[in-house]
Amino acid sequence: MRKNTGKSVASKKKLCYNYDMLKTEFCSLKAVDEPLSEPDLNGVSGQVPIGLSSLFYSAKMEEKHMKRTLAWILAAVLVLGLLAGCSKNAETPDDGSDAEESATNTVILKEADEKMINTYTLLAVNPEAPFVDADGNPVSDVAVNAAGAEALIDWFLSAEGKDLAADYGQAEYGDSLFYLLEGAPVFAGEIAAATPETETIRLSTTTSVNDSGLLGALLPVFESEYGYKVEIQSAGTGKAIAAAKYGNADLILVHAKSQEETFVADGFSYVLPGFESERLSFLYNYFVLCGPASDPAGVKDCASVLDAFAAIADGKYTFISRGDGSGTHTKELSLWPEALGITADAESFADYTEWYVSANAGMGSCLVMAEEKEAYILTDKATFLTFQANGGVM
Repeated sequence: MRKNTGKSVASKKKLCYNYDMLKTEFCSLKAVDEPLSEPDLNGVSGQVPIGLSSLFYSAKMEEKHMKRTLAWILAAVLVLGLLAGCSKNAETPDDGSDAEESATNTVILKEADEKMINTYTLLAVNPEAPFVDADGNPVSDVAVNAAGAEALIDWFLSAEGKDLAADYGQAEYGDSLFYLLEGAPVFAGEIAAATPETETIRLSTTTSVNDSGLLGALLPVFESEYGYKVEIQSAGTGKAIAAAKYGNADLILVHAKSQEETFVADGFSYVLPGFESERLSFLYNYFVLCGPASDPAGVKDCASVLDAFAAIADGKYTFISRGDGSGTHTKELSLWPEALGITADAESFADYTEWYVSANAGMGSCLVMAEEKEAYILTDKATFLTFQANGGVM
């Protein structure tokens, strides 16, 4: 207890609260999460000095104020975070275009070179061809749907088929992925409808016309109008031609002139009525040389695609080769400097395996590999644009 300072009892009463009032005051105060425990004033009799009451009251109010302040700060942070997230989402385009642009590091570095034209050719399989098995042994009793193959080839070369092929890609990319070859053969006659015996057609083709989505856009139209069902076997040109030699195709759609000419010379194709040649070339697009956006070999600034391939070899930058005898592989082999001596034979590039990767795989798989390894690669433009649009997934 304080000493008596000489002030009157009346003055002391003015400076004190009644104990019961003080007790009620403390009990009425609530904290944000739980009540503040009641102070132990049992040892205080009668009245409590105002200083002690103020101390308890101030401490209580300060604690309450601090908790409320922290709660407001937390709420503000949460609101600001939500607003920032909404703002970010609002700025992201619904069509995912920005994501697509940044989804792949592999980009086109060289294109439209005269040595990179990629021509597609139709060939009907000769029902009387000298079919063989994988070991080269003769095979008999091969059934070729010559009528169905003829109908599909006629449709591909009709005005409808050509227009659909030439328009493919316009809606999604703003440009055609394939172009009509000037002077290509034209079919203007009547296309035979399917019969129970001819309704199933086996098409052996290169991966590019399949992976790019071209056949997926064209064939349903043909099937719907004429009643056929086209079974697609997709592989590199070498394997697509081999399937026909084994008797597993009625027609082929490929893009390697030298292999096509050998196919014809060996008696596996024939001239259809109304046409002048076994090889019916009608579409083309371009091969493109792609690689990492950083372009360490500097191929983008090379004068020609031949110079670009030389720069890759000189710097020993990783290159992914199809290595599967496809049309793309055949084209790639023709672009390396002759001094390197790179051919389809594995021994020819045995000394270059540090940077030259022979994948023996399809175009889609090779593009994924090039993306992962930040490597250079030759591909057809249609397949690359599809790969890019899919965010690097094939």
